[in-house]
Amino acid sequence: MGKRALLTAMLGMLSLPVYSAPEISIGTLYDYLEPGKSSMLKRVRNNGDVTAFVKVSVSEVIYDSDGKPSERPTDVATFSKKGGEGMVASPTRLIVPAGGTQAARLLYRGSRERERYYRVRFVPVLPEKQDEFAVSEEEREQYNEAMSAGVNVLAGYGTFVIVRPAKERYDTKLIDGGDTYTVANNGNATVVLDAFFNCAADAKNCESPTVHHVLPGKKMVVAKTAGRTYRFELIEGKHKREVRFGK
Repeated sequence: MGKRALLTAMLGMLSLPVYSAPEISIGTLYDYLEPGKSSMLKRVRNNGDVTAFVKVSVSEVIYDSDGKPSERPTDVATFSKKGGEGMVASPTRLIVPAGGTQAARLLYRGSRERERYYRVRFVPVLPEKQDEFAVSEEEREQYNEAMSAGVNVLAGYGTFVIVRPAKERYDTKLIDGGDTYTVANNGNATVVLDAFFNCAADAKNCESPTVHHVLPGKKMVVAKTAGRTYRFELIEGKHKREVRFGK
């Protein structure tokens, strides 16, 4: 079955009850572009019961001297020119059938002297004329009418992409103070505190584990509570080690 026929068949099945809606998932919410690699594939799965039309956008995340982030959308025209740099997604429009999967390739070009950060968003939309989805006007109207028959919330998701520097250098300082525990990143690449557990002294009554990222030049300070123990896996690139502390 050709692409057009398949899409028409999917749209033709949209005699939808009010609860029908696309429901996308993108896997991990943090991704890492390792040294020596310039691209990666990000898969989008539609767990809903109707086709998802997904727009993909990329913005660079820039931190000021106080650590406050701001976003700058990628200028595709500048990226395409000689000497252009940044990250782009291809394609920027995905048609994901119910129960199906599609993928966008994230391509980075430019300097790797320092670590860089990007926010990639995947947002389901009702296709409009200007959205450049490969559907006819009739198919677009049919889909939108079916979707508007009920109250539908189109939830989007974003992943945070960390572009590692070409030459990673890890220098993590662990400082166990009286009331605090500090993880200071003196290297040039982000370190991850994975599966961070805050537990009772018996190590059985634990809060839900969390994940923390400490950027280069930054630190994370944990306020210790008497009678509690803490543990996490410190990830520095390909190297991992378990860390425990308490009060």
